[in-house]
Amino acid sequence: MIVPVRKKTLAEFLRRCLQNESAIEIDGLGKFELKGDEVVFRPGKKPRVFLAYAVEDRYYIKKLYQALQLAGFEPWMDSENLLPGQNWPRAIERAIERSDFFISCFSRKSVVKRGSFQSELRYALGVAASVPLEEVYLIPVRLDQCQVPRQISVRTQYIDLFPDWDAGIKKLVSVMAGEAIKRGKEEGIPVPQD
Repeated sequence: MIVPVRKKTLAEFLRRCLQNESAIEIDGLGKFELKGDEVVFRPGKKPRVFLAYAVEDRYYIKKLYQALQLAGFEPWMDSENLLPGQNWPRAIERAIERSDFFISCFSRKSVVKRGSFQSELRYALGVAASVPLEEVYLIPVRLDQCQVPRQISVRTQYIDLFPDWDAGIKKLVSVMAGEAIKRGKEEGIPVPQD
């Protein structure tokens, strides 16, 4: 049975919760805050970044996740963002659809492995088809000396995160920050310096 919630009841509930916390954040949407006696919603403006990878590369992706957070982005990684009991295939599709950028992390392991990385990549290619041609959405990165699939390499330039991790991260952040500024989603993103 679904019980309808009145706006006043929801606002009262949020107000009670906010009195104990500074804000209530809804992943990828924004946060509720208490301003005086009023509950206000501030939409999130940090660019959302989906990280697709093979599980064997998790160590590097965790480093990438942290680097993107420090740079002012909102990265999405299954092991960090999926909740217990959540329908993970649908949650992943939704995260891909809502992302401003899709980073496909290629390695010698990921390019030959069957599984969720390949599924996420195919799904993202479908989403990319609806993104304006001049916008950067799918960004291939290489974690090691591997072959980027032809379907991607003939259309899209990739970024190497090896042999110099820091230089690769700097280039990746610069590309996404520039694109975020063009789209008006630059909150918290440092302006790229050349």
